[in-house]
Order: sequence, then C-alpha cells, then structure tokens
Amino acid sequence: MFNYYLRLALLSIKRNPILSSLMVMAIALGIGACMTTITINYLMSADPIPQKSDQLFYVQVDSWDPNDPFDEPNEPPDQLTWTEAKNFMHAKKAYRQAVMASSSAAVEPPGQDSKPFMAEIRLTSADFFAMFQTPFLYGSGWGETADQNREFVVVISRETNDKVFGGENSIGRTIKVKGNNFRVVGVLDTWIPVPKFYDLSTGQFNEPEEIFMPFLLKEELEMPQGGNTNCWKSPAEEGFKGFLNSECVNYQIWVELRDDTEKQQFMDYLNNYVNEQKAFGRFPRPLNNRLSDVMEWMEIKEVVADDAQIMLWLSFMFLLVCLLNTIGLLLAKFTGKAAEISLRRAVGASKADLFKQHLVETACIGLAGGIVGIGLALLGLQGIKALYGEFADRVTSLDVNLVILAMFLALFSSIAAGLYPTWRACSIQPASQLKDQ
Repeated sequence: MFNYYLRLALLSIKRNPILSSLMVMAIALGIGACMTTITINYLMSADPIPQKSDQLFYVQVDSWDPNDPFDEPNEPPDQLTWTEAKNFMHAKKAYRQAVMASSSAAVEPPGQDSKPFMAEIRLTSADFFAMFQTPFLYGSGWGETADQNREFVVVISRETNDKVFGGENSIGRTIKVKGNNFRVVGVLDTWIPVPKFYDLSTGQFNEPEEIFMPFLLKEELEMPQGGNTNCWKSPAEEGFKGFLNSECVNYQIWVELRDDTEKQQFMDYLNNYVNEQKAFGRFPRPLNNRLSDVMEWMEIKEVVADDAQIMLWLSFMFLLVCLLNTIGLLLAKFTGKAAEISLRRAVGASKADLFKQHLVETACIGLAGGIVGIGLALLGLQGIKALYGEFADRVTSLDVNLVILAMFLALFSSIAAGLYPTWRACSIQPASQLKDQ
C-alpha cells in the first residue's frame, strides 16, 4: 500500500507544481536557517576530547583582592600566578599535569634565503602531550628531566616543520628560537581541537601553537607574556623577575585525575596549599578552589556565546513561521481536492486510508524541503565563512550527523504541519461533494 500512496502523492505534487514548490521552499527556508545555527552551536559546544574529558580538570585557586572578587558573584581568577604554577608543577600531586603559558618569539630558519618569522609558543610541561593525546608525525614529547633541567628542546607543529625543514624528519636537528638553538624532539601531526579547550583565554577557535617548549624556560629566557594578564596589585619589584614574583595571573594548569578518589585527594592538596600560603600572608580571600572538567570549563568560559544561543531560538521561531505557512498552503491544496477525496470515499476508501495517503504526500514535500534546506544551510555556512574568515572555518562544517538531523527535522516538521490539513480533508462529507458534482 505504501508504494500506492507514494505514487498518488507524486501525482498530486505534479498536478500542483507551483503550490507544491511554495511548500517545499517554505520548509527549506526554515530548515536552512535552523541547520545553519544548529551547526555552529553544535560544533562550538562539542566535546573536544570525549574519550577523557571527564578526567581532565582545570585548576583555579582564589589568590585575588580581599575586597573585590575576580568576577561576580564570587569567581576565582581564571589563571594562576607564576608562584602557584611553579609550585604545583614541582609538587606532582596529580596522575598527570600540564602547567602552561602562552608566548611568542622569532624563529630563524637555516639558510640565507629563509626569512625569520614570528611563531606562537606554548610553554608547557612534559605531560601535555599524553594528557591531550596529541598525534605525532615524528618523534615524541620530551621527558620530565627536560622540565627539571630546563633543557633547550622543542616540539614543533607540522606546518613549522614544513616551513623550516621542508617537511623532512627533523628529529635531532636544530631550530633557532629567540636567538637560542633548540633540539627538535617531536613533530606534531595535524591537530586542531575545536574549540581550543586547553587555553580558552587566547582565542577559543585559534589553531594550536607552532612551537612547544619546557615551561621553566619562561624564566630562563625571559619569554614575553602572551594571552590575558590580570593583576590586582602592582608588582613589589621592577623588571621581569618582579613580574614573575607578583600576584599577577597569566598561567594555567590542567590535571588528569582518573577517578573520584584522585579528584578528592587533589582538592585536599589544593586546600592545604592555600592554607599554608595564608600563613605567609597570601591568599587573603576565603577558601575558594575549583576543579572543572573540560565541558564544565567550556561552559564557565561561555564558549557558546549568548548571542549564538539567541540566534538558535530565533531560527526555531522562523521554522515555526514557515510551518504555519505550510499548514495554510496544505489546507488550500487539500480543500481543493474535496471532490477527489469524496469520490475515493464513495468507492470504499476509509478515512484511515486517506489519512495515510495525505501524510505520505506531506512527508514527500518535507523530504524535498529537507534536501533543499541542506543546500541553503551550506550556502549560509559559506556566507559565515566569507564574513568571518579563518575564525569560522572550524565551526561551519556540516557533518553526516547534522545532515541526518536536518532530514529528520524536515520530515517531522512536514508531517506535523500536515496533521491538521489532513484531518480536515478526511472529515469532508462525501454526500455533499458528490451531490454538487
């Protein structure tokens, strides 16, 4: 019977091409608007490391002004001081930990024909690569001894390796950064987490850094500050070391805690650490330490902006308006078929048969609208790319799951829109229509 209903539906659509096209376009516009905003919200809020996001925790301690919280109502700073970053690194109280900071420096490629260029640098510790499961093209990360001994070693990105070494295996070779020779121990393969969850303070959808080097070289080489720096009081001393010893926050630490026991043990360590620092006259605010996993931290940092969520709801309202228009068009179409419906009833078709027939027709219209809507969504995403450039490249790709969602949404919406017109059509009294005929 389904094949029979399908043939009837296609014949009905062909008989009224203009009306059918208007319904398809109404649904397509609503689906296109919805899927454009759904895609952006979905990719912006997707779990960037689902296999272990509930084991990675961002650490916050409240070292801020006693008279004024870092953020209302009572939020601790979103970064750490140099003192805390270094102390946590040496304490090694977590299964794995990655202390880090953002910086930049000039890179001097070998050869007279190659020009120096500025590179974004991630100062971090040895566990970074295992914690965040970074893929390697060549080599690997450095060991803990390199952190402790402040060795001049680096891991470079694939793009940097292509630029400096022509894409060759550069393990063991030398690269000159900030006037110093560094030994390459690893080359990352393409790795672009979306969003860049490990440091949301330097651009949530920026590419990872080009060079990674041991964290303590920050002090050794007086590496410049990167990202956001906040201070609640001026440094007591002048110069670079004065800044490092100040209460300014510019550093981060992630810890890997495999279960609730490890999480509680680390929180106990944080509380004890802060209480010890209070005895030295630091941490004047009440105890307010935080451990936030990846998804919690993304929510705290509002990776999906309020504007994007508002646009999502507006797009659903637009879809609703399109469906209301579709309902009106279906009413007009099915009312015009009153004589045909009455004749079918007179020759033995039941209300249930007619209801199924017309729902199949609305489903066909919905599927057509979904296909056209996906095309409109792709155009919308391309428009966003053109408008926002590189920033939008990573949040405007329509994957298979989203295509399936679009088709389901179109099918569900069209069937829902067709319920009332179909019921009205099936409620027509055959006698009155046949008598008129």
